Amino acid sequence: MDLDAVRGTVHGLMPRARAELSELVAIPSVADARQYPPSECARAAQWVLDAFAEVGLEQLRLERTPDGSDAVVGHVQGPDGAPTVLLYAHYDVQPPLDDAAWQTPPFELTERDGRWYGRGTADCKGNILMHLTALRTLRALDPGGGAPFPVTVRLVVEGSEEQGTGGLEKHVEANPATFAADVIVVADTGNAEVGVPTVTTTLRGLANVVVSVQALAGEVHSGMFGGPAPDALAALVHILSSLRDERGNTTIDGLDATATWTGVPYPVDQFRKDAGVLDGVDLLGDGMVADVVWARPAVTVLGIDCPPVVGSAAAIQAKAAARLNLRVPPGQDAKAAQQALVAHLTNAAPWGVKVTVTPEAEGQPFRAATDGPAYTTLAAAMSDAYGRDMASAGQGGSIPLCNVFADTYPGAEIVLLGVEEPACLIHAPNESVHPSEIEHMAIVEALFLARLGGH
Repeated sequence: MDLDAVRGTVHGLMPRARAELSELVAIPSVADARQYPPSECARAAQWVLDAFAEVGLEQLRLERTPDGSDAVVGHVQGPDGAPTVLLYAHYDVQPPLDDAAWQTPPFELTERDGRWYGRGTADCKGNILMHLTALRTLRALDPGGGAPFPVTVRLVVEGSEEQGTGGLEKHVEANPATFAADVIVVADTGNAEVGVPTVTTTLRGLANVVVSVQALAGEVHSGMFGGPAPDALAALVHILSSLRDERGNTTIDGLDATATWTGVPYPVDQFRKDAGVLDGVDLLGDGMVADVVWARPAVTVLGIDCPPVVGSAAAIQAKAAARLNLRVPPGQDAKAAQQALVAHLTNAAPWGVKVTVTPEAEGQPFRAATDGPAYTTLAAAMSDAYGRDMASAGQGGSIPLCNVFADTYPGAEIVLLGVEEPACLIHAPNESVHPSEIEHMAIVEALFLARLGGH
């Protein structure tokens, strides 16, 4: 494949990519019927199916998964002896959250300061356009020798990834032949920053719990009983404060929080900007940012049940509860980490208050094997597309499907990449994508698929 031809073809397709991303972003495909009608996800699924049909995929269909969502599934045969590559993305998106915090309409693609804003522009509809643009480039340059593409292409674009309900995970386990591949491209991550080609090699797992505290039979007057009477909310605050030390390191009994990261670093100034850390506020944890965010466990308080400030009374609280999210790094078992968190919370209870810890979801961390031929091919494609060597990074989030793929297809190489660099602010208001990332990553994917097929 001629690099200049690929680069020029992708560049010529970018106006179409913008127009189609605008169409797709305009569909509020939030897979939560409490907030948006299911018909919006159905519209997005049909849009995806039609787009990949136009680009040349065959046997396209909607397959209902166990959680009730529809996955777009397709397949097209490549030349004899060519490897099979499964391309993954998802069409569902996070809800916009606080509409007032958006500077542009969340479901309208808006260009501002060189970026394209809108919910799903990066996560993950931008990755869908990356796939489409790469495949269109291959069709235009015709390296398939009579076949539509230089490799056998399988496709799955799911519709409930953001809800975490596991529909596709269960569907893959029940239908392994449908998704079998030599290489699986999970397009739901991205580069360390704009212009830095990066493959994601690790994902943290997760373990959620709800901790409930009860100290009194019921609320009592703070004037009459305050002092000796145990305060359940204060007890909960005491328990939660035991999860970190004074420097912000995670301090859950039995969990190692000292590991280090050996891939691309995460510069402090970049992290502060990406995370929106206020001036004068310290970052948490000892060591480098990449150590803390990719290689070590981290616990977050997701919510607390207690009286709100407005309308609160002069009463000592009889009970309080919090929901916690523990991110588990590769090398640690998520179930064991969850059990360690349960034991820690129970043991940290002061004053003999009654503590109940209820485990919720848990998912294992993931580490990709990077010593196979697909990674060698990918490194060369990224280097050619970006003009610099490929880096490796971790991701603090979880993609449970990767573990299902690894367990179901132990011989497959799993590659995590995409357009979602940190400035995209995925899951937050004002999500955006830099169009150069869609363009460069489409070049990467076109080169990658062509070279896997021997071109």
